[in-house]
Amino acid sequence: MNRQRKADGLLALVTLFWGASYYLMDLCLVEMGPLTLNAFRFLIAFAVLYVFLFPKMRHISRETLKYSVLVGICLATAYIGCTYGVLYTSISNAGFICSLPVIFTPLLAFVCKHQVPNRRMVISMAVCVVGLGLLTLSETFRPALGDLICLLCAVAYAADLLVTETAVGKEKVNALQLGVCNLGVVGVIMLVLCFLFEKPHLPTTPTVWVSALFLAVFCSGLAFVITTVQQQYTSASHVGLIFTLEPVFSSIVAFFFAHEVLTPRGYIGAVLMLSSLFLMETDWKALREKLRHKKQPLDTIENTEKQEELP
Repeated sequence: MNRQRKADGLLALVTLFWGASYYLMDLCLVEMGPLTLNAFRFLIAFAVLYVFLFPKMRHISRETLKYSVLVGICLATAYIGCTYGVLYTSISNAGFICSLPVIFTPLLAFVCKHQVPNRRMVISMAVCVVGLGLLTLSETFRPALGDLICLLCAVAYAADLLVTETAVGKEKVNALQLGVCNLGVVGVIMLVLCFLFEKPHLPTTPTVWVSALFLAVFCSGLAFVITTVQQQYTSASHVGLIFTLEPVFSSIVAFFFAHEVLTPRGYIGAVLMLSSLFLMETDWKALREKLRHKKQPLDTIENTEKQEELP
């Protein structure tokens, strides 16, 4: 198995964890505030990974620490948007809207790196906006507050992907250390905020304990280290494409465990959003070339048969 396929498989596993995380967050938010929950999961994730990876964490470069702070700020913003969004919208909506970094990543690349968007991206954006409207707008054409908050998550995580892509491309930045340290940065930011705006406390029931620990170890710790390390072998846009599986997983979990069912208009919107993501990332020119090459032998056989039939 080559590095690209291995990276794709591991990133798909991450989307499975994150797809389940929306339901788990919904369970935890019954007892814990959004900032308290995020402080718990990211500090636990940092502590567990630091202990297990201690031999590799002893010598951290200044460059790695600098980018850990930058990535951590982006990630903290994304998770504030994600967690508060789940409070005010459905699990399915949150899953779909938070998967939009694949759209916002090229837009931020245009703003920051002056990369002009191509026609395919413009068309994809238009399809995505229509889908987002069908999924989130009410009959009075007003989005739910949670839907708008989830958009903050998508923009912030797109920035996270771009900063991470820049960081792991630098020789002095250790990708594994970056993945662990940025979790600690997020945890500290959330801890400060929860003491300022909430009354922090630990989970009180077994269900919330199990859910919060799963969020910490698998959905935060393993997931973000895998994402950071594997971005050495792929691009930010490619990561965004793989993450389009996240809303699919979140909708499946929401259907079976939370008994959420979208309206027909919502399902159409969700399909359009997923279609826009694949439309933007699929290499249509290469696909046409591949189909043309497959068709050529068949055309050759048909022409030969026709020539043999001639007198």
